[in-house]
Formats: sequence, structure tokens, C-alpha cells
Amino acid sequence: MNMGTTTFSGAVRSESTFKAISKNATTGTITEVTTYGGAPVSLSDGNVTLTNADHSGRVLLVPDGGQDNTYTLPAPVAGSVFKFVYAGGAADATDAIIVTPGNTNFFIGGVTFLDTDNEISSVFSNGSSNSSIQLNVPAGFEVTIVGKDTTNYQIFGNVTSATAPAFADQ
Repeated sequence: MNMGTTTFSGAVRSESTFKAISKNATTGTITEVTTYGGAPVSLSDGNVTLTNADHSGRVLLVPDGGQDNTYTLPAPVAGSVFKFVYAGGAADATDAIIVTPGNTNFFIGGVTFLDTDNEISSVFSNGSSNSSIQLNVPAGFEVTIVGKDTTNYQIFGNVTSATAPAFADQ
């Protein structure tokens, strides 16, 4: 049944979640873009490769790491949303690093840096090649990354730390 032009005048409910998808007009391939209403995902203390099906549209709880952890985003899909939130109980002694699948997929935008020395500033990607952001020894962060198109991710949010976050190429 195709409900693509259906309009609902009241609440739409699901006993589970809602999934937004995209369909390739040529091949008919379905790609999950984001899940609405899913429970938060507690990321492991280790490197994690994210997927749209399991992680997009959900709050991603980043642990107080035992080492620097790298979180690799999937290839960008317009409308995918990854919301990273620091879930540690104290300032972390290690870094959280978020990377795109490669240097051809990059970040546009920046984050607000809330320095624990009571200074506020902004840190921006170069918008043309930065495919990595390193959240250095965070005391807290909430960083949202949105698939802008099939090449780029939009990034925004805030990071609290004694050391500024840093954008770089991979």
C-alpha cells in the first residue's frame, strides 16, 4: 500500500518506532535514513562504526572512555541525524573522535566551546575537507550531526572542556 500522499488529521501512533527511508529512483534500493522514537543507544567503550538503521534519530550516549574512542559515521544521507551526548559521570581523561567515512565526506559548521576556565568561543570546520572532530577530554558535550546531502554533514552543538575541540582531515 502506498501512503505517500496520505494526510492524517490526528495523532499517528506506533507500538515500536517510525522509520524514515529513501528509495533510489533507478535501482529501487531502500535506505533507512533515521528512526524516530527509538531508545537511546549506549555506545561501547571502544571504536564504533555507526549505521543509519541502528543509530540515526536516536540519542547516542558516549561513555567516559578508557582510551580515545573513534565513532565512524556512515556515508551521508540527507536527513540522517546523529546526536552525541557525553554520558560520563565526571570529566573524561580521554577523547571522543567523530569521523566521516573518508576525506570526501566532510563537516560544515562548528561547535560552541565552553571552556572550563569560563571562556566561550566557537570552533569551525573549514567546510571543504575536515572529516574529523576530536572532542578533547570533555566534561560534557551535546553534538548533533545531520546528513546535509550525499557528500556533507552539517555539525553543531556544544562542548565543555579545558581543551578546545579540533577539526581536522583524516
